[in-house]
Amino acid sequence: GKKVLIVYAHQEPKSFNGSLLKIAVEELTKQGCSVTVSDLYAMQFEPRATRNDIVGRLHNSEAFNYGVETWEAYKRGGLSRDVVEEQKKVQEADLLIFQFPLFWFNMPAILKGWMDRVLVQGFAYDLSKAYDGGLLQGKLSLFSFTTGGSQEMYSKGSISGDIRYVLWPMQHGIMHFCGVKVLEPHICYAPENVSEEKRKEMLTAWTQRLKTLWKEEPIDCSPEWYFK
Repeated sequence: GKKVLIVYAHQEPKSFNGSLLKIAVEELTKQGCSVTVSDLYAMQFEPRATRNDIVGRLHNSEAFNYGVETWEAYKRGGLSRDVVEEQKKVQEADLLIFQFPLFWFNMPAILKGWMDRVLVQGFAYDLSKAYDGGLLQGKLSLFSFTTGGSQEMYSKGSISGDIRYVLWPMQHGIMHFCGVKVLEPHICYAPENVSEEKRKEMLTAWTQRLKTLWKEEPIDCSPEWYFK
């Protein structure tokens, strides 16, 4: 069976995001997948990238450079335990699902902190090995999230602009940069502002999509997909 890591960033299990997480775990498990969940709020995951992420000596104790220090620490096995544990989960996964509510056109800080701390140089990319050459090749990713605004608000020419503009830094700047293939995002628009019936339809649509997820082709990871 395939291995799936769901990185989940919502404070409330009974939330709509919590329901989407529950469906993903149940449906993928039913398919014979091995599913691991990193529930960042429940774990009290530390989002700040600091020198605490390096165990033991610093490469340069005179002037701290997080990128250099984590790269050097990764090479010698000197990253903090919580970072190493998340890296192991990523390493083993065939598919990474990120489940979260959109905050200010972006992922919540705790999830961005996960990206900052876990996807370090040497593990996820090297400067000579990025994008199609990134170190996490052979993996798939999927961003599943909720919005506060309606689908109309996130269309081209509208007040918020095309939702794809928001996806550029997440899907292209992080996942594609690390060599990970990207599946179409799964977006539930404004679940708090629609009827109970519409919310049920959204949950059913997610269940149905998961049933055929492994047959999907990744998106064309080019600027045209986002900005055409």
